[in-house]
Amino acid sequence: MDFKQKIIELVKKNTPLNVEDISNLLTVPPNPVLGDFAFPCFKLGKNPKDEADALQKKIKLPDFLEKIETKGPYLNFYLNKSNFTKTILTTIQKETKDYGKGKEKKTILVEYCGPNTNKPLHLGHVRNMSLGNAVVRILEFQGNKVVPVNIINDRGIHICQSMVAYQKWGKGKKPNKKGDHFVGDYYVLFSKKSKENPDLDLEAKKMLVAWEEEDPTIHKLWRQMNTWVLEGFQETYNRFGIVFEKEYFESELYKQGKEVAFEGLKKGVFEKNDDKSITAPLEKYGMTNKVVLRGDGTSVYITQDMYLAEQRYEDYTFDKLLYVVASEQSMHFKQLFKILELLKRKFAKNLYHLSYGMVHLPTGRMKSREGTVVDADDIMDEISNLAQKEVEKRYKNLSAKEKKKRGEFISLAAIKFFMLRSDASKDMVFDPKASLSFEGETGPYIQYTHARAHSILNKVKAKITKVDYSILTNEKEEALISLLSQFPSKIQETATHYKPHVICRYLLDLAQAFNEFYHACHVISEDEKLMHARLLLVAATKQVLANGLGILGIHAPDEM
Repeated sequence: MDFKQKIIELVKKNTPLNVEDISNLLTVPPNPVLGDFAFPCFKLGKNPKDEADALQKKIKLPDFLEKIETKGPYLNFYLNKSNFTKTILTTIQKETKDYGKGKEKKTILVEYCGPNTNKPLHLGHVRNMSLGNAVVRILEFQGNKVVPVNIINDRGIHICQSMVAYQKWGKGKKPNKKGDHFVGDYYVLFSKKSKENPDLDLEAKKMLVAWEEEDPTIHKLWRQMNTWVLEGFQETYNRFGIVFEKEYFESELYKQGKEVAFEGLKKGVFEKNDDKSITAPLEKYGMTNKVVLRGDGTSVYITQDMYLAEQRYEDYTFDKLLYVVASEQSMHFKQLFKILELLKRKFAKNLYHLSYGMVHLPTGRMKSREGTVVDADDIMDEISNLAQKEVEKRYKNLSAKEKKKRGEFISLAAIKFFMLRSDASKDMVFDPKASLSFEGETGPYIQYTHARAHSILNKVKAKITKVDYSILTNEKEEALISLLSQFPSKIQETATHYKPHVICRYLLDLAQAFNEFYHACHVISEDEKLMHARLLLVAATKQVLANGLGILGIHAPDEM
């Protein structure tokens, strides 16, 4: 039973408010003394206290409520504890991994990662991949058909810069390291050499024109270097646990994007400038004007983006397309969405930019051209090594293989959770050591709590028999049960607003409540009746922790 929904229905039946208004107003009080749910009556009339009293008298007390009381302008709902406990624990026991799932049926595309093929994935991509993968999983958990897609930016001036450097100083070398790192070294080398010789920039621009004219020598080199990079990317994706249903390549889209630019020019949506470039005049919509095609005929990012949205709609007829891209591109997407609206694309209103802030290190901002970026692979290696040392301290008798396995899943939990626990819209500082703490607000802490719950259940081989739910009355038990009941609504909130930090906060609160319960209440005891009830509570908590970690793309281990 969804108790929140039942209370919403009660209020709706007895007030003129709609479901959405009631849902937004109904809250969980900070103090259990004030009930399990509280409804503020300010919108019902000039005197909210009188309105609360009047509403209390109108509502006939249903079986699932113990009482309804007014506290000033608030109407407080107290659930029938025994009924409530039985409903929550039996529902989790029955639904297991499906507990909290929604029933939406939309088709949603989520574009994330979006790398350039001139350098490895970096720490910024790690935040992007953590966020994108979590949003995909959350929306799937809500019942939607979710299509994770990627855009590979495999052409353009930056790609040509790494190619020029390889032509001059690569001397036909084959990669002696992971392919994306190998090519990235030449991108950094170009930046260094171009400061000494500005003519290199002109060479890169000439190469871009030659590439668009399909010069066979340039294309052969381009295909080879791209292959090295893409193979390297795939290794990183596999390690991070992400899969794309389809990858789109800018090199296969830019020509169609040019056609869209000419279409817009013909329709009067775009304008041609003196330098022959084509521009979308957007100042009257509160934006800067946007060049959609350069004067020399070469394309820019938005050239292919204009066509790519159309291609994806043809491929999937999506209800929503989410772009998971850093906040520094916010204006780009405002311009793109407005352009598609002006071009009268029927899907233009179904586009959403899921913006996220920049990632900094304690030492400051990263700069890829200067080679000061922390590569995604390096950060995973570093934290995995730190995690293995932590495992070594705790479990000296484990095999080297098991230590490595645990170090890897702990490190990925540390990275992903740290990236997700803050509001995505804000900039953040990533602290590798802090992310690994087994005691702090971290992924490993939640993993450790899940493993602790498994350990308790593993100690008792007897099957949980008939449970007396009325005996789970300790305040720590009630607090834990209350949190378990909130999981479906937290998932819905997370999915509605695309905010994984909501479920991160919930999991931290649940783990803390479980550990407080564990220290206050003896689960394994001679009182078999009480033990079975508490074991069921432990099993329910373990299941919800596993469900929550799963939708964040984090492994829920039975042993740490």
